[in-house]
Amino acid sequence: MSRNDNRKNRGSRRERSDFDQKLLDLARVTRVVKGGRRFRFRATLVIGDRKGRVGVGVSKGSDVSDAIQKSFNDAKKHLINVKMKGSTISHEVLMKLGSAKILIKPAAKGRGIIAGGAVRAVMELAGIKDVVSKSFRTSNKLNVARATVEALKALKEPR
Repeated sequence: MSRNDNRKNRGSRRERSDFDQKLLDLARVTRVVKGGRRFRFRATLVIGDRKGRVGVGVSKGSDVSDAIQKSFNDAKKHLINVKMKGSTISHEVLMKLGSAKILIKPAAKGRGIIAGGAVRAVMELAGIKDVVSKSFRTSNKLNVARATVEALKALKEPR
């Protein structure tokens, strides 16, 4: 390998991740200090391989790309394996986490993902194609996503 070849590949050091990601929420958070305000960004991210592995991560950073990268790493640490029955789940689950309450039910093949916002993102990235869901009590994207992951964790092995 010549010196020129080495120079060409310098930019492609970062390998392609096998996870897809969806940004659920990006918030500018402020801390008031003596000299004024300090701004940071909080990113909430869902990652998954669409084959049964999914995770939710949240992190803060000084700029948007830093916050997204940190939350991606956080989501990787909190990955779970979802027990699926074909393209759906094996049974109904009702999960409460914080103030978020989530109901997920299996659906017939071809029905699609009947879910809103954060639940839809988690289901799509987990690889579940047919499911019916309802979110109660809160619209907080982070709590809803975490409750959905806990509900998927609570699934029993399909028969």
